Amino acid sequence: MKKLILTGLLAILATFTNAQIGVKYDPAIQPAKNMQYFKPVGNLSVGDCMPFYHDGVFSNYWLLDSLHGENLHGLGGHQWVISSTTDLKTWKQGPIVLGIDEAWEKSICTGSIAFYKGKYYAFYATRLIDKGQVNEQLSYAVSNDGVHFDKQKPNPFYKSAPGYSKRDFRDPKVFIDENGEFHLFVASDQETPVLNHASGCLVHLSSKDLKTWTVHDPILTGQPSTPECPDYFYWKGWYYLVYSDNSNTHYVKSKKPYGPWEQPRYQALNEDWANVEKTAEFHDDRRLSVAWIPDRRESKDNNNEIFGGNMIFREVSQEADGTLDTRFPAEMIPETGLALYNRIITDLLSASIDANSVAIDAPGGVGAAHIEGIPANCRITMLIEPSGADEEYGLSLLSNEHAENGYRLNFSPDSKIVSLGNTKIEAVDGLYKPITLDVVIKNGIIDVSIDNRRTVINRTYEQKGSFLWLYAKHGKVNFKSIKVSPLVENN
Repeated sequence: MKKLILTGLLAILATFTNAQIGVKYDPAIQPAKNMQYFKPVGNLSVGDCMPFYHDGVFSNYWLLDSLHGENLHGLGGHQWVISSTTDLKTWKQGPIVLGIDEAWEKSICTGSIAFYKGKYYAFYATRLIDKGQVNEQLSYAVSNDGVHFDKQKPNPFYKSAPGYSKRDFRDPKVFIDENGEFHLFVASDQETPVLNHASGCLVHLSSKDLKTWTVHDPILTGQPSTPECPDYFYWKGWYYLVYSDNSNTHYVKSKKPYGPWEQPRYQALNEDWANVEKTAEFHDDRRLSVAWIPDRRESKDNNNEIFGGNMIFREVSQEADGTLDTRFPAEMIPETGLALYNRIITDLLSASIDANSVAIDAPGGVGAAHIEGIPANCRITMLIEPSGADEEYGLSLLSNEHAENGYRLNFSPDSKIVSLGNTKIEAVDGLYKPITLDVVIKNGIIDVSIDNRRTVINRTYEQKGSFLWLYAKHGKVNFKSIKVSPLVENN
């Protein structure tokens, strides 16, 4: 009897212990409206995102983060959560769909989802300690509804591929070919590369029965870091292979499934503060990308990023040569109140065009104008018309009198660089021509869409001025149809 009682107590204790392994998450208290810039309620944040579209439903699986990746002694402690929508406006917040159920599971790492013959397949890496070493090994789970997943045995089902790192073997991207064969692209490093600084690669595995796996030549090699969170898709005649180098997203394209790959003209998915973008289709042949905006250490503007933050969405479009562009998804632009009617003050080498427009003509210096009383959370839109070979022009956001402090949004037409505070994007074409500008400022996030084809975002904390400055240097620029609208709270 004592043995039975002891056994029962141990079973109860084991159940209680396992139940406490993973961080708790309550979907009922999460917002169900706009998910742009979403961060979960409580001392939690968003990590890597894994969007997936099936049967009219756009589902974003994402890593639930606590302690900025330092949970479970720095091994992550991440779990998968789901948020889904049919219209990008109203969202259903789901539960933890892949959680930490066993003490040996130190993190449910990033992966991907596929649908095949009535089943959802979620492939991911489990971070664990094997013989005293931190390893990442492949696991998968199956679901009838995309929400309630059953982890499959053996778990993990694949430890590592010969010749590749065991520590870095994660983020499997799954797709199923026309013959029903499962393929995985796995982020790793070559153990004996020719160039030590270029060992990052994507391992290519395939299986017809999910039991026996064939290792093919890597689909991508020569990367300076482990090419994390790969994505792979076919869209409008092009195959795309997407990956991240130290959280900055890059892609290559090809007319054939496995290459040869070619560089695009520019990397529109590469925004320093939109980490590891992954994409999924949406209705009407649209495509969306989802990433996360990292927090900064100690909430200081010039400090480095730390793991976890807010969710960020982009709509992806395609140029004739396959190059990708990004813009705000129209349905996800935050709701605003009535536009403000703040007077434009012409300060230096500037003149009023009308109530909402100003011309700056400064061929031998810098000209400026400003607007006061800008809300802390707002949307700013305008048309910018450069005339001639301006050296630079732009805005100073959240600034003070005399443009002290604030965050400069600077356009350099000759170098094709757009900078926003201490971040920038490159190879931005067309800055000598008229461009539409859309800026959203919300709770320390500044998000910018340039001509509906390039985007740049930054995480800001310290500057909170109420001045908007407009400026141009060594040229003439018209800032027209300026509109400043406060954001509606809780949107």
